[in-house]
Amino acid sequence: MTSADTLDQPAAAGTRTDPEWWRSAVVYQIYPRSFADADGNGVGDLPGITSQLPALADLGVDAVWLSPFYTSPQADAGYDVADYRDVDPIFGTLADFDAMAAKARELGLRLIVDLVPNHSSDEHPWFQAALRAAPGSPERARYLFRDGRGPNGDEPPNNWRSVFGGPAWTRVTEADGRPGQWYLHLFDTKQPDFDWTNEEVKEEFRQVLRFWLDRGVDGFRVDVAHGMVKQAGLPDEAEDAETAVMAQAPVVEAEGAGAAQPGQQVTASEASAAPQASSDEPAVTDRSLYSNYSPAWDQDGVHEIYRDWRRILDEYPGDRMMVAEAWVSPLSRLARYIRPDEMQQAFNFEFLSARWDAKTLRTVIDASLATAGSVGAPSTWVLSNHDVIRHASRFGIDYVDRPNGIGPDDPQPDAARGLRRARAATLMMLALPGSAYLYQGEELGLPDNTTMAPEFRQDPVFRRSGGTEVGRDGCRVPISWQADAPALGFNETGKTWLPQPDSYRELARDQQAGKADSTLEMYRAALRLRKENGLGDGALQWAAEQPDTAVAFSNAGVGVVANLGDAPIAVPAGEVLISSGPLTDDGLLPPETTVWVRT
Repeated sequence: MTSADTLDQPAAAGTRTDPEWWRSAVVYQIYPRSFADADGNGVGDLPGITSQLPALADLGVDAVWLSPFYTSPQADAGYDVADYRDVDPIFGTLADFDAMAAKARELGLRLIVDLVPNHSSDEHPWFQAALRAAPGSPERARYLFRDGRGPNGDEPPNNWRSVFGGPAWTRVTEADGRPGQWYLHLFDTKQPDFDWTNEEVKEEFRQVLRFWLDRGVDGFRVDVAHGMVKQAGLPDEAEDAETAVMAQAPVVEAEGAGAAQPGQQVTASEASAAPQASSDEPAVTDRSLYSNYSPAWDQDGVHEIYRDWRRILDEYPGDRMMVAEAWVSPLSRLARYIRPDEMQQAFNFEFLSARWDAKTLRTVIDASLATAGSVGAPSTWVLSNHDVIRHASRFGIDYVDRPNGIGPDDPQPDAARGLRRARAATLMMLALPGSAYLYQGEELGLPDNTTMAPEFRQDPVFRRSGGTEVGRDGCRVPISWQADAPALGFNETGKTWLPQPDSYRELARDQQAGKADSTLEMYRAALRLRKENGLGDGALQWAAEQPDTAVAFSNAGVGVVANLGDAPIAVPAGEVLISSGPLTDDGLLPPETTVWVRT
């Protein structure tokens, strides 16, 4: 049963009974800073989100996921949390949150919130207490404080590196003014890592979960789900080891020996064999990082945390869920996060990171469905989020090593090709069985702001790398609602925390609404057809004839062909339901185009 079957008459929070709605749900990610700004200060807020929720219900999504809105000094756009039980004033108040949640329920939209358990802000009361306390104190035991190496403790405790660049350790000045211990921060210096062997930390997050579940949220996106637990003793990283870096996800290059054969069926939640790391796994070829090779990432101890959390979620009615942000390889490691007593979903970053190549995508799809299905879980599909280059820009560049952002001095994407490929990739994705995640603005075909000047950049990646990595600001720009309004309809004052590129004007929502060939209307139609045909709950059947340059399959009576080649190919016989671009005059499928056909 899908959420569409049961949410026509939304129930009060905590009373919904439709089982496993998340298996086929389409979830829309809202990045609060950049969605809609009600008070006009240039930063999006919760009242702004509430005002635009009807647009998302009209789009046809099942749920919304909110990136962090908690009290925070905003050193990493809210992923540095100072109070896990309150709303930062820049976004509003708890009353604003409750009003937004009520509006979502009224519209039949489920609500997922971000949880950031690997680290807090350095302005969190616990960390401030730790700085005031002595080495070895209970206050410091909540975090990973260690003595330095060398004669005077002048060297970091180990050689770990921060995801954002530079060392992962910072030395503190003790209360008496002397140089003291070091604390671990796998991200920014203002994001100290918790010590998850500490029972106080475990209990605190149990209570945080209950706080938001009691307010009616339907689930949690768990940030850095492959972090939290570190190898005992915090040993050095091997000199040649590959370390998980959030912005550098695995890229699958070649079709593996275990790829599906034409005519083979793979469901979203069933497969016969448990996943094993082997030569059949897709090959990872960029500088992406095998997290299970690092003592800082993907340690087995994280799974007991998620079993604990799952027991809490299962106490609540309405089938609450968790989805893991876990940048791990190979896929067999990812499957461990979605076993029946842990999380329900994990983001499929292998799919997001796959190049524009038919064999690569067939391999990723096949491996994703089989691996998730082997533990009874659905696969998830995602093409963009707040940490990567938007796919309308990413598909417009040819790359060997995917960059962490695109700046004005970099080769610029081919905008027309990028959008054409993005539309084709989206239609392919939305036809796959399982759950899909959309990032705000992708339904408009928004690209990154790739010409943003350095003085506007706020991502700590840009700062800590000395500008050598552009960072993620380009994908986080406020989205466009109205072409002729201040800030393109983001607010009424014209202020924006990041500058909007000129291309956002013609892509504004009001310019696309009602236009049959627009990206917005393509998304709306695809989401409607996906629900009507039950594609999220369906099963994938590879086409008996698989052109080398195409991804061709059927699902629930719908034939899907994505042409990733340079020449037109045949369209399957049947009624054309939707295509990402017009067919040729003689009825062929053009390059960089996807079609759905009722077979």
